[in-house]
Amino acid sequence: MNHIHEHETHTSQPGSNEHRPHQSLPVDTNNHHHTPNTQANHGSQHHHSGHEGHAGHHADMFKRPFWISLVLSIPVVLTAPMLHMALGLQMPAFPGSNWIAPVLGSIIFWYGGWVFLSGAFSEVRSGKPGMMTLVSLAISTAYFYSVAVTFHLVQGMDFYWEMATLVTIMLLGHWMEMRAIGSAQSALRELAKLLPDMAERITNGTIEQVPVSQLQEHDLVLVRPGGQIPADARIVEGKSQVNESMITGESRPVQKRTGDDVIAGTVNGNGSLRLQITQTGDKTMLAGIMRLVEEAQHSRSQAQALADRAAYWLTFIAGGTALLTLIAWTLVQGFNDATLERVVTTLVVACPHALGLAIPLVIAISTALSARHGILVRDRLALEQARLLNVVVFDKTGTLTQGKQGLVAMQAAEDISEDEALALVAAIEGDSEHIIARALVAAAHGKHLALPPVSNFQALSGKGVQAQINGRILKVGGPRLLEQDGIQLPTTFAEQFREWGSRGQTVVYLVEEQHLLAAFSLADIIREESREAIAALKQQGLRVAMLTGDSHEVATWVARELDITEVFAQVLPEHKIEKIRALQQGGTKVAMVGDGINDAPALAQANVGIAIGAGTDVARASAGIVLVKNDPRDIARIIMLSKASYRKMLQNLSWAVGYNAIALPLAAGVLAPIGFVLPAAFGALLMSLSTIIVALNAQTLRRLHLA
Repeated sequence: MNHIHEHETHTSQPGSNEHRPHQSLPVDTNNHHHTPNTQANHGSQHHHSGHEGHAGHHADMFKRPFWISLVLSIPVVLTAPMLHMALGLQMPAFPGSNWIAPVLGSIIFWYGGWVFLSGAFSEVRSGKPGMMTLVSLAISTAYFYSVAVTFHLVQGMDFYWEMATLVTIMLLGHWMEMRAIGSAQSALRELAKLLPDMAERITNGTIEQVPVSQLQEHDLVLVRPGGQIPADARIVEGKSQVNESMITGESRPVQKRTGDDVIAGTVNGNGSLRLQITQTGDKTMLAGIMRLVEEAQHSRSQAQALADRAAYWLTFIAGGTALLTLIAWTLVQGFNDATLERVVTTLVVACPHALGLAIPLVIAISTALSARHGILVRDRLALEQARLLNVVVFDKTGTLTQGKQGLVAMQAAEDISEDEALALVAAIEGDSEHIIARALVAAAHGKHLALPPVSNFQALSGKGVQAQINGRILKVGGPRLLEQDGIQLPTTFAEQFREWGSRGQTVVYLVEEQHLLAAFSLADIIREESREAIAALKQQGLRVAMLTGDSHEVATWVARELDITEVFAQVLPEHKIEKIRALQQGGTKVAMVGDGINDAPALAQANVGIAIGAGTDVARASAGIVLVKNDPRDIARIIMLSKASYRKMLQNLSWAVGYNAIALPLAAGVLAPIGFVLPAAFGALLMSLSTIIVALNAQTLRRLHLA
């Protein structure tokens, strides 16, 4: 029993994958679609544009070198003179044991350290020295000085162990950072999947399967029930409901008839349509959204990491300190091995392990902490910027609401109870797959109502359905059923119906022999968590707004229910991104929360894009943060975690930089006049200690309570 009511609404859920094609759109230059691979590359380059030392880097560039360097560093450290001096340990000597550190150290330097050396070259060439330059300066100084000591070119203690541990820890830090940053955006690839690979073109009355890329303007195509619209077109024959939620945000399927326009990528309902193509390729509305996503991703500003800024200045400070050390010690005792060792110690100490781990450790822990609470951080900059938010903008359908129709109110006549009326209408609708029918049946099942047997079911063209229950002839339908049967609304119902109508809700009627038994109001169900989420954000001092493609009536009702005063309704995708840009004027930091493809440009444009996990793949790909549990209350938790993570980053950076402020002058020998010179081995030991302190401090972030 699969029938269609006059009051039809959803045929599929907004943001649902129910109608998603299984194959992605083949890229064709004649069709002018953005190639997914090109976009992925752009996204990657753009994503790191503010992180100059990491431009073009990815996690795998650091993972393998880290593990190899870690294994090779163990024997280097075990044979280090510093270990012998500090702990009194002596490794067994054997023929060739003196060459363990030089040989393995050389492999670590040239293999594990190569990414830093090449990165330093790029930084210096661009005039922006940073972390890569600082690391390269330290490991190069330590390595080449150690080689000189090995071949007795100078007298002193080698730094192989220090160079090896520095390379290994820096590789670990950068690997963790790249993993936290995540992969490049895949939004355009997901957008392209909305279009079918093939279309049914009608030529001289004959239907032929052709690739979508071959469609031209004015072509005639057939779209069967449940099929995707292949291009922007106008209906020349047929009528149906079209699910446009993924493009416009409209929560209910839109009734389409001859002469109406349809949009590429939307989903046809139960009717068969013949369409005349009006726009193809990059002229379609879907292609326009793809461009908006790409532009928003590339225009988003990327702040440099705090550690990179610290490294930038520390590079000049280290170089300047080393130069002053060379000049001062040469003037005092001449240029000799002791002077050279003092300069080398200064340069090695200038690159603390702690600075390389200060940010990545916090990022890794905060990312893991958020994941345990159902918050997936795809872009670490999104989490960093969440602490600065002023406004949180919500999409309605599928975000504040469940994105599906449900029974929100009902009213029964005096001679029947609400439960009895609901049981009757659910029994009649029992076998229907229509979304209205499913909502009524679900409501009856939720109350554990027993449904009576139904017989003599029949569809009433243009009005609804009719069935017999226990000898009673009952009808179910929308306003047209009352109109065509000449049924007058009782005064007891009129006021309630006006209120439902003002909310833009769908009303279904149960009628028996010209007598209105009951009326049922259906609407997109508001999530139970939404009220608490809005209240929590307001308590944190944030403005809350709602941005939706749905009607003013529906948007106003939802906003009133959730105590949201700032509402933008009937907004198309291109206007959504304009609203976000308008809110961002004056430096206001804006978060956009959405679940549909229509939200993708706005998600990419916002300072922080947050996608509801049950939403579309493209919404998740366009967002920096994904709420896996579909719980809007997690947004307040994101802000809490962002603030806590930032505090921890500042603490770690303060320690790392503070260590340098003390260690550098001591390494340079400022206390030499009073008889104290920081030994090279002790300076290296202090460096390791600072790393341990930073690591332990970052671990305290795990105690943050986000529930």
